[in-house]
Parts: sequence; structure tokens; C-alpha cells
Amino acid sequence: MQKNLTTIGFDADDTLWHNERFFRLTQERFAELLADHAEADHLAERLLAAERRNLGHYGYGVKGFVLSMIETALEVTEHRVPGAVIAELIAAGQEMLAHPIELLPHARAAVEAVAETHRVVLITKGDLLDQERKLAQSGLGELFDGVEIVSEKTAEVYGRVFARYGDGADRAMMVGNSMRSDVAPAVHAGGWGVFVPHGLVWEIERADPPEGAVRFHEMPDLGGLPDLVAEIG
Repeated sequence: MQKNLTTIGFDADDTLWHNERFFRLTQERFAELLADHAEADHLAERLLAAERRNLGHYGYGVKGFVLSMIETALEVTEHRVPGAVIAELIAAGQEMLAHPIELLPHARAAVEAVAETHRVVLITKGDLLDQERKLAQSGLGELFDGVEIVSEKTAEVYGRVFARYGDGADRAMMVGNSMRSDVAPAVHAGGWGVFVPHGLVWEIERADPPEGAVRFHEMPDLGGLPDLVAEIG
């Protein structure tokens, strides 16, 4: 297994810029709209169950989230949810798809620093149009050697992406806030996984760290990434 790094992969949402907080705000509004029909905790459980069921149909992103909210609203009201509530949920989704991008601390500096010495690729899930919009508004697009918007992040996907943009997964690193999607599968593919936790975590993205993995690292923010890359590479 080669040690020196040639390629660095970055997750996008909640790694380079804020994202999950907009879902939380919309979910709070959802709970307010349905308060007469279900307690907030019960509603959250029903919504999460709907999101899990619908991932295979809608994938990740705002559109699937909105459809899952509408489905849950229909369930808890026994199909008596007012049309005005459905309209508000659709409007909330449209607002989410238009929210301005706010970079997380050290995001630009970290990408710029490692891009000087390594190939860098953005690897993200979600709706194609929304992810392209966010990347364009972030101002980071020109720093990446490649952008991959995938339906799921698995060891096999990382193997293919890092072979396409670099020298294979064993000479690559994946940086992200999701243990389930960003870190564990990259390590299982033979690469390094760097976990940068975000304060808000979608329940579906929770997972345990890869047990006994020497190529697993955790850091509080992206500020320490250039030093880690230099140390390894």
C-alpha cells in the first residue's frame, strides 16, 4: 500500500459550507404547522422514517426532504392536511433551494493550501442542480480538479473516483463531516478518512468510527488539514 498522498477529496455540505441548519429550521416550521395533529418528537420520528423509505426513490437533498414532509403530513392528518399547509411546505423547500452559501471556518484556506500540492476533487451527494448552484456560489469551484455528484458514497464509488482523478484510493484522502458517508467508506476503500464533525448531524448519517483504522483522523475544523496532509504526504 502506497503511503504518499496524491489526491484529496472533500465533501461539500456541512464540510465546506453550512447546510443542515436550514433543514432543521424547516423541520421546526413543519412541527409548528402540524402541532394540532402530532407532538414534535413523534412527528420527527415519522418524518425520519419517511426519509429512510424514500432515499431509494428521491435520493438525497431538499426535494426528497420536502416530499417526505408532505407524505408525513398526509399520514398524521389521515389525508386531511389543508392545502395551505402543503403550499407552505413547498415554499419552504424553495427557500432552502435559494439560501445563500456561507463557508465554514478555514474552508477556503484549507482547499487552497492542499490544491497547491495535490489534486483535489469535490465528492458530494444530493440534487444535481442544487449542488451545482451551491458550488458556483461558494467561489471554490475553480480550485477543484474534478466534481463528482453521486447518488451514494461507498467504498466502490471512492475507488472509482480516486482512480479517475488520482492514483487510486490508497493514495487518496477523503475529508468530511459524515462518518457514514465520507470517512468509513473511504477508509474501507484503502484511503485516509478525515472526520471534521459538524454541530448538527442528520440521524441517517450517524455511524461508528472505523475500528482500529490507522488511516482515520479527526480534527475540530479544517484549519489543521494542510499540516496533516503535509505530514502524511
